[in-house]
Amino acid sequence: MYLFEKIKKVNCECIIKALLEIFLDTANIDEMKHILKWGIIDGVTTNQKIFLNEKGVDFKTRIKEICNLMGNKPVSVESNGKTVSEIVNDARDFTKIAKNVVAKVPMTKDGQGLEALHILSNEGIKTNVTVMMNFNQLMLATKAGATYVSLFYNRAKDSGENAVKIVREITDWIEHNNYDTKLIVGSIRKPDDVYEAVAAGAHIMTIPYKILIQMPFHPKTEDTIEEFDKAWKEFISNK
Repeated sequence: MYLFEKIKKVNCECIIKALLEIFLDTANIDEMKHILKWGIIDGVTTNQKIFLNEKGVDFKTRIKEICNLMGNKPVSVESNGKTVSEIVNDARDFTKIAKNVVAKVPMTKDGQGLEALHILSNEGIKTNVTVMMNFNQLMLATKAGATYVSLFYNRAKDSGENAVKIVREITDWIEHNNYDTKLIVGSIRKPDDVYEAVAAGAHIMTIPYKILIQMPFHPKTEDTIEEFDKAWKEFISNK
């Protein structure tokens, strides 16, 4: 019986790891179209800084374009509000644009973000609580009913936090308490960040285009392909 339970536990752990999702962190249509062809994208996240790069676009029009491209996959859209009413009204407004919009809610220092989150959760609006740097913030957002909680991985590191430890502890806590909330790990600066966070148990990685396009590359893979190409040419010439 003990052996069976041990095998069952291992199998469950493998299933949890297999559920990793990848989101693209962008508001650029060309970037989305490129990566969608790879067949790996499960959602999109946007924010104010990302939209700053999309000069001259209409905000709501671009959100609708992104949502149409993504079909029924989630698209996170961020509120600029600071008060409960501003955040809630933004969320209600954004979710009218398309059915797959997820309203981003900031983790404000005065708890107004949490209060707004609680209201939105009760209304059945999907939420992504963002700009979080430590376990306590993630834990509170999960308790308040967040659909997604976003850890800003490298910004947390910049502030002196142990980001890998936070990923491990919050995912364990979420799973132990049977919450439906998923952890998104963002603020990714290099491909190795993806490896670290996935190995630590992240549910979702949101990755900028410039990082994602680096991930298929390994120099030894390129060398090996070149070696095989040369061998094939030699094989053909010997016929």
